[in-house]
Order: sequence, then C-alpha cells, then structure tokens
Amino acid sequence: MALNGIQIFKLTPKKNCKECGCPTCMAFSMKVAQGAMDISACPHMSQEAIDSLSEATAPPMKTIKVGVGENEYSLGGETVLYRHEKTFVSRTRYAVSVCSCMDDAEADAALEAAKVVDYDRIGERMHVELINVNYAGNGTDKYVELVKKAAACDRTLVLSCTDVEAAKAALEVCKAAKPILNGADASNYAEMNAVATAAGVVLGVRGKDINELYDTVAAIEKLGNKNLVIDTTMPTIKETYAATVQSRRAAIKDGDRTFGYPSIVNLAAVAADDTYIQTALASTFTMKYGSIIVMSAMTYADALPLYGLRQNVFTDPQKPMKVEPGIYQINGADENSLCLTTVDFALTYFVVSGELERSGVPCNLVISDAGGLSVLTAWAAGKLSSTSVSEFIKANVEPKVKCRKLIIPGKVAVLKGDIEAKLPGWEVIVAPREAVDLVKFLKELTA
Repeated sequence: MALNGIQIFKLTPKKNCKECGCPTCMAFSMKVAQGAMDISACPHMSQEAIDSLSEATAPPMKTIKVGVGENEYSLGGETVLYRHEKTFVSRTRYAVSVCSCMDDAEADAALEAAKVVDYDRIGERMHVELINVNYAGNGTDKYVELVKKAAACDRTLVLSCTDVEAAKAALEVCKAAKPILNGADASNYAEMNAVATAAGVVLGVRGKDINELYDTVAAIEKLGNKNLVIDTTMPTIKETYAATVQSRRAAIKDGDRTFGYPSIVNLAAVAADDTYIQTALASTFTMKYGSIIVMSAMTYADALPLYGLRQNVFTDPQKPMKVEPGIYQINGADENSLCLTTVDFALTYFVVSGELERSGVPCNLVISDAGGLSVLTAWAAGKLSSTSVSEFIKANVEPKVKCRKLIIPGKVAVLKGDIEAKLPGWEVIVAPREAVDLVKFLKELTA
C-alpha cells in the first residue's frame, strides 16, 4: 500500500485485521491520511515508513509544551483557521508582565496582583497562567532577583530577554520549571539557541517585521531546534495583528511549516499606556490566534469577559458546557433556606443564579444531571422528569436541607403534581417562566 508516494506495507486479503482494528489495510491508510489514526498503530508498517510519514501526517502547527506539573500547558497543535471547521486544540493562555525597570515595590505589587484573579467557572480554573519577565538592560543581578520573585508565584514564566548573559543567569534559577526564553532575533539567534537548548527550554523568536521573523525561524530550524514559539509582536497594533494572522494562515492554509509554531502577542508592549485597549485587543487575539497573550495587568473586570470568551471559543460546540450537579448555596443560604431546581446547562445556570443573587434571598439552587440541555429540551428528551428530580432530591438534598419547599422552572409546570406525589412532605411551587421575573417572585414569596 502506498501513501503519499511511500510504500508502507503490502495489502493482504484478510479482513478485520486484529492488529490495527480496521476492516482492511486500505481503510487504515485512509484514516492515517486524514489524521484520524496514528501511523504507529499498525504493526505491519516498517520503522522507515513510520519515520517518513510522521512529518507528512503531523499537524501543520507543532504542539509545544511549557511549564511543569499543574502549570504545564500545551500550545499550538492547531489544524484549522476557524472554529466552525473543527474544534480548536490548545486554548489561549494569559500572562501579565513585570519588568526589571520597575522598582522593588512596584514589581512586588504587580506580582501580587497577578495572583488575585483566580476562580472556577464550569469546572475550569480561571487564573493568570504565566508571568512575562522583561529585561530592560539595567543589570543582570536585578533581573535574576526579579525572576526569582516571579518564579515564587507558582506560574510558568516567559523570560523576555535578548541579552545572552542575562538569559543564562536567569535560566539558572528557573530552568527546572520549563519557562519560555523569548529572546532570539536576527542578531543573536545562534547564541540564544545554544542557551535554550542547553537548558532544555522552549525558545521564543522575534523579528522587526514578519520577513525577518520568518528568516530567523528558518535559520534556527537549520540548527536543529524546532522547540519554538514565535513572537508576532510588532511595533504597532496593526502590524502585530497582520503578523499573527499571516503566520497562522501560512502554516495552516499554505502548509508552510516554518511558521507552524504557537505565537506570543505582547499587548503590554504595543498598548502599554491603555489597559482598556489591551483588554479589547486580548479578546481579538483570543479569537485570532494568540497562543500566549501578555498584558500589563489583569483584574476581575478584565478576566470575566476574557475567560468567558476563551471558554466559548475553545469548547467543542457539539458538547454543551455543563455545571456539576449539586447544591449551590446563594446569598448565604443554609439548611433552612428554600430550594429551587433547574438543569445543568451552563447558560441556564448563570442566568438563574444571577437573578437569584440579585434578589438577595438566601436559597439553595439544586442542579441535577440533565445532559447539559436547556429546560424544555431536557424535558422533551426525558432528561428532566419528575422521576429524575425526585430521585436527586431524595439522594442529595433531603439529607442536607431541612426546608421542604421546592421551586421548579415555570416552563415545566406540568411536572408539579408528579413531583409532589414522589416527594411526600414537600411543597412544590412553580416559578415564573422567565428568569428575569425571579427577583420579584422570590421577594413576594418570602415577604
């Protein structure tokens, strides 16, 4: 069988090959060509064929890993330009920047502020994942001390440093945590490549324009290093946007693997004096191919829209976002507070919980497993029924909550009688059909 002009194995008449799990070797070859199976899954293939085809069947953008342990992140690995074509692979990561030009108090305050944004949303931790440590050329010792402080924040580091000696010294104190050394350019790439290779870390490559960036990446690849990220930050916002988009298109659409690496977009450099513009640009580059986005600072006001956007963009559209089933106590609710129930569809949860918080009434929001569907869809599909609600209440609510008032969604008022029959001692109340009416409803109910 030939694939991409390479003889990989001879076809045999046997069916349902047990070794590779596919009906015929032809079917296996087609799956390999489509990227659906790994070529190493078939024992009939020679090592020579595997080596020859690995490069041809690899994603147009390399997957690069940075950090260690809980702070390890995969960057790149993308195969499409647009989310509707296929789910994106590696989500954008956000970093805040500190600089050796800052005095000690300013740097300490910036690093402490980087720890503040840290919360969970739909089972995902939302926090500042990386810290960009910029070298301003004002002394290696000061830079190393700043790197030590940043490393103590338990975040993956990006060392933005074009000085070879300063980079060496900084890596000595943090290379075990696998930072990114973002400092190779046309003037120093050979030396920086040697430093990054010796330390076993990812090398960031930059250029004064997209042509110089391309040539520098190609030169480093000739030295044998493909553990790279490309810094597409240019002197202006317009040039930065163009470089980021063009490099991704060159890799994925045109198949040019020289640009097939994750990208760093440093908004702290191109929009340093305007944090509002940085937040707006961060949302743009989240959708337009920034693998790491560096900002001057991150507040909850910045994080809430950015992380919500990221979660939407990098979630499989065919798999609805769900919240974990359980009891969510709102407005300081306790075991005597009334209970409301709804489905686990994330959008429904956030709309309902937001209105409950706005009401100021303490209540226990009971979320049962409804397959991540909205109220009416879950009811129509049999995921939200009197049986599912009553069984969840008996198993998870009755042992913990003394109140026996249960408010159900207004759109499934038809379930009221059946739920009451299956939950002796409970009073079932039908809520308004729209979440926006919950505030008035609850205040009148508890008046």
